[in-house]
Amino acid sequence: MTPTVFWIITLLLAYLLGSIPTGYLLVRIFRNEDVRSKGSGNIGATNVARSGGKGLGIATLVADVLKGALAVLLAQHIAPHIGFPAGYDLAALAALFAVLGHVFPVWLGFRGGKGVATALGVFLCLMPGVTLLAVLVFALIFALTRIVSLASIVSATAWAILAVVFDTHHRPIVDAVYIAIPLLVIVKHHANISRLLSRTEPKFGSKA
Repeated sequence: MTPTVFWIITLLLAYLLGSIPTGYLLVRIFRNEDVRSKGSGNIGATNVARSGGKGLGIATLVADVLKGALAVLLAQHIAPHIGFPAGYDLAALAALFAVLGHVFPVWLGFRGGKGVATALGVFLCLMPGVTLLAVLVFALIFALTRIVSLASIVSATAWAILAVVFDTHHRPIVDAVYIAIPLLVIVKHHANISRLLSRTEPKFGSKA
C-alpha cells in the first residue's frame, strides 16, 4: 500500500471517528429526545448535561474525548509505515480531521458540536504535558466563573500558544494544525462570545 493510500484512509477514518454524534445518539437512545431541540441546541456534553441528563453529559464527554484520542492513536500506529517526519504530520492532520468530523458531522447535515472534548482527546495524544497545563487553565477559569464557554476559549488559546512554543519539531504543517484546532473551537463559540460580551452567558448549572 502506497503512502498516499495510507494518508487517505487514515484521514478518512479520523473524520468518520470524529463525526460520530455521541451526544445526539445517547440522548436519542436513553431519553428518546433530540438534544438539538434542548438548551443551546448543541450536541456536546455541556448541553446534554444542562438539558437534564448529567450522567449522559459525562458519558458524552468521555466518548467525545475517546473518539478524538482513537483517531490520533490510529494515525500514530500507521505513522511508522510512512516514516518520519511524514508520520508526525499525518498524526497531526488526523487530529484536525477528527475535530472537523465532530464539528461538521456528515450524519447530522454537517452541524455538530464545538469540538472541545474531541480536541482534548487529540491533544492528550499529541502533547500530553501541554494539554494538562491547558486543563489546569480550564479548571481555574471555570472555578472562578462557572462559565464553560469562557473556560474553553481561554484554555484553547493557552493550548495553541504553549503547543507552538514547546513543539520541538516545529514542522510547519504541525504548527498550523496546533493553531487551527483551537481557532476552530474558538470560532464555534461565536454565539457564546457575543453573550459573554453582553454578560448574558449562562453559568453551568443554570438553564440555557
